[in-house]
Amino acid sequence: MKGTYKYPDGSEYTGDWQEGQRHGYGVMKFQDGSQYHGIFDNGFCQGSGIMIFCDNSRFEGDFEDGKFHGFGVFTRSDGMKYEGEFKKGTISGQGLVTFADGSHGLPRNEGIFEGNKLVQRCRTQSAIQKARQAADKAKSHQRFT
Repeated sequence: MKGTYKYPDGSEYTGDWQEGQRHGYGVMKFQDGSQYHGIFDNGFCQGSGIMIFCDNSRFEGDFEDGKFHGFGVFTRSDGMKYEGEFKKGTISGQGLVTFADGSHGLPRNEGIFEGNKLVQRCRTQSAIQKARQAADKAKSHQRFT
């Protein structure tokens, strides 16, 4: 079933429903202007999706239980970008930071991250490729409503 529901805080969901919960493809517009376009499972952002924040920063990739989890690309509003792994809403695992000017820093900000910090430098081409594929998948499913 498809439908729209406006929450008391001003947030609004338009999309698929199952047994009274957001389930399937939908768009959630939050009170602060942020938006999520993607898959929901039992009310949570789950699987492939795009989160666009009120400052125009965006995440494109995998979600689990409403948080960034798996692979994806996070681009800040100033153009700085991280491509790689995320765990429970944080940058964690293999990835690469690219600054707005296209550089990666000296030394290169590529390797293993824990809690948003680079802890070991190494090449992470496989993780970067998976992040880009997850972002492309999220964009291919996006439907503006």
